[in-house]
Amino acid sequence: GAGKTTTFGVVGGLIHADAGEVSILGGGPLRAHASRGDFSMLPQDCELVPQVPVLTYLTYLARLQGLTAAEASRTATERLNEVALADRAKASVKELSHGMRRRVAVAQALLGDPKLVLLDEPTSGLDPELVIRMRELFASHRQKRTLVISSHNLRELEEVCDHVVFIQRGKVVRAGSIDDVTERGTSMRYWVERSFDLAPLAAKCADLTVRGDGEVLTVVAPKGWTAAKINAVVVPHLMEVDAGLVEIRHGQTLEDVYMASHGER
Repeated sequence: GAGKTTTFGVVGGLIHADAGEVSILGGGPLRAHASRGDFSMLPQDCELVPQVPVLTYLTYLARLQGLTAAEASRTATERLNEVALADRAKASVKELSHGMRRRVAVAQALLGDPKLVLLDEPTSGLDPELVIRMRELFASHRQKRTLVISSHNLRELEEVCDHVVFIQRGKVVRAGSIDDVTERGTSMRYWVERSFDLAPLAAKCADLTVRGDGEVLTVVAPKGWTAAKINAVVVPHLMEVDAGLVEIRHGQTLEDVYMASHGER
């Protein structure tokens, strides 16, 4: 119930908004952008035509965007290759598994050369190997177009996206670049084997904010501090108190930020 799918539905013209308006690509009606192929969307529950061969289906949709027969065939073939379904080009949609159908839907959303693509839970139902492949695909396309991805998998978003928006009950509760939101530049996290008294570490440098959660230590520094400078203060202390340093990471995870933004931590 956060409102992600509803927001996508309003932006994509599938749901009529009770109030307000949506501006697509700097203005202009959605229909005009869609007819030019500038805008594309993958709904969460995307239905495909079951009886049609996959390549024929994608080629037909590309033709609806105004592409020539040759252009439509080329882009449909390219997208099938990108989602690892080239060997299923002649199979009908009804012969495909759920995961395969989801990949066809992703290919459909990327047909032609859209400037803005909305992807609602694009990796839902995919096995881990294909999830990784989809991440790589999205990363390659973000250099050419804007991808807006809705997902419950925050780790996946952290690896693919450069900006993030958290919404709760239809309201934006946090937004910004991944680096800013996760405090990658000014925050460090340390995994240790044994918890210890944080007060002496905090006393060593009043500029640092020190938080402990079991065996995870989070240290937040003012802007201008580098990771090396933070480590120079923290790591020797961890060695001194025999905390058993296991791992060091820059910043928080998106899961940490999400929980904090939603008042659950």
